[in-house]
Amino acid sequence: MGCSFIRRRAVAGHLRLNYHELAAEPPVSPTPQDLTAMQFRKSCSRRVNRALLVTAVALAPWCAAVADELAVGAAAPDFKLIGSDGKTYTSAQFKGRQAVVIAWFPKAFTGGCTKECVSFREGRKALSHFDVAYFTASCDPAERNKEFAESLRLDYPILSDSDKSVATAFGCLNSRGVANRWTYYIGKDGTILHIDKSVQPTRHAEAVAAKLKELGVAEK
Repeated sequence: MGCSFIRRRAVAGHLRLNYHELAAEPPVSPTPQDLTAMQFRKSCSRRVNRALLVTAVALAPWCAAVADELAVGAAAPDFKLIGSDGKTYTSAQFKGRQAVVIAWFPKAFTGGCTKECVSFREGRKALSHFDVAYFTASCDPAERNKEFAESLRLDYPILSDSDKSVATAFGCLNSRGVANRWTYYIGKDGTILHIDKSVQPTRHAEAVAAKLKELGVAEK
């Protein structure tokens, strides 16, 4: 036990000696290379923070649009849009008179949008059983939608929201600056009855007619 005690005292003394030696050493000054590296890291950090701020500001409108998506039972936004037939359509002319269906699509003259618009033309008979005004709509310019409608020989109007204000109000404008393929069912009283976010373009008119019946929209 005596030897063990002596060894522990010796080790403790050695550790105290090393500690005091280290504590007595003067602080090491950074080299020019160290200072350069530190300045570089600070510069990179500032640049990253600025980039994140710019990105956040740029994305703010799109985030707001997503955050403002409509819900069933909410009042539908007012709209005043030019149709591909040259007429202007407003929410006021239908409120209290007729239900409305607006089928938003991303872009004229593209595959899925062509199929969707054609489905409404071919589904005219099924849709005509209901007291409803139905439209497709996009953020394309009015002239573009006019050409698109004429190329497909459509018998109903495509609404044009070229400044994207109505799509934003409806909450369907996405981060690419085009409307999502969502369809809104608006009741005679101007409230949202249903929002279809899983549109199948080829058979969409058939699905719309079935949903109108399910929602109890008046038949002619």
